[in-house]
Amino acid sequence: MARIVMKFGGTSVADIARIRNVARHVKREVDAGHEVAVVVSAMAGKTNELVAWTRDASPMHDAREYDAVVASGEQVTAGLLALALQNVGVNARSWQGWQIPIKTDNAHGAARILDIDGSFLVKRFQEGQVAVVAGFQGIGPDNRIATLGRGGSDTSAVAIAAAVKADRCDIYTDVDGVYTTDPRIEPKARRLSRISFEEMLEMASLGAKVLQVRSVELAMVHKVRTFVRSSFEDPDAPGMGDFLNPPGTLICDEDEIVEQQVVTGIAYAKDEAQVSLRRVADRPGVAGGIFGPLAEANINVDMIVQNISEDGKFTDMTFTVPSGDVNKALAVLEKIRPDIGYDAVQHDEGMSKVSVIGIGMRSHAGVAATAFQALAAKGINIRAITTSEIKISILIDGPYTELAVRTLHSVYGLDKQ
Repeated sequence: MARIVMKFGGTSVADIARIRNVARHVKREVDAGHEVAVVVSAMAGKTNELVAWTRDASPMHDAREYDAVVASGEQVTAGLLALALQNVGVNARSWQGWQIPIKTDNAHGAARILDIDGSFLVKRFQEGQVAVVAGFQGIGPDNRIATLGRGGSDTSAVAIAAAVKADRCDIYTDVDGVYTTDPRIEPKARRLSRISFEEMLEMASLGAKVLQVRSVELAMVHKVRTFVRSSFEDPDAPGMGDFLNPPGTLICDEDEIVEQQVVTGIAYAKDEAQVSLRRVADRPGVAGGIFGPLAEANINVDMIVQNISEDGKFTDMTFTVPSGDVNKALAVLEKIRPDIGYDAVQHDEGMSKVSVIGIGMRSHAGVAATAFQALAAKGINIRAITTSEIKISILIDGPYTELAVRTLHSVYGLDKQ
């Protein structure tokens, strides 16, 4: 007998037929003798509808009331799944985040989980009950419902799995695992059987949409073995009930990965913008004077490149931000111009960031050179580069994104392994 947390996303619970299908997945694990908690998202499209309603009611809405409205989507799904489970003979009860309780900070609309007492759910396990928990929500210090931001149900599931010391956290979605790159761009992309927490964290933060970044961070910190699985496979298909190796991708500690590939995957993010400050005075504190105000404006700065002039008196500072934040960034830079003292600001939109990721890069030289040579051979110009121990990110012009992804996927042999 094991303890499992199962999470089902919006497309998996989009209508009553799919909720009944989810109930079959849950019943399979219950019938195998496992203790099960289920975390659910709102039905597909419902959160968008609720968000639109709040904006129609009040364009400058109160974040606490916004949370009260949008959290109702998961409450509906939890109740419907509990009913569907009861209908097939499974002892189930629905619970909202505040009833567990999942305690969060006070950042309504984008709250972070502070603590979960797992004893409530463990008591349900001991009573032979499946707890169906509304994801994406908790309770803040002001005693009001707080939501965790888009994709927050993934974070709810991993946090609950850590709190109850689950043997596994299964994230059911509309894809059957994590791939070497986006199969819509490269048909030869392969499903990975295993990927390390660190690699998945890079993939998620660099454009892969399979899991929310914070959920991967939590899984890594608490060593929660996490499976990405498809809810659209027949619940009773061969292997679906295999506890050790079910179909999907296992996200785990790198010690569990016997054969480590040099490169695991290629991620990409479109709609990046490049901003350059020309002839900035090169003195201590200038970088803090630029990036501090940008951070205070909640602008996510990514790639940063600095070039010093020959005389050492001036520097050019180049960085990237999401295209949607360009105007806000330019306004901040104009405001701080008297303090920073740059000559001009330039910006280019429509950039893309393509990233090569793999824990094997730590012990292999020449990985970056291979990428640069392959892109040069295709006539793709590199605008900026950043690296870490396990990733190389390259900024290129947007129209070359798909060509770059396919080129890098091929040059590292990801279509052949």
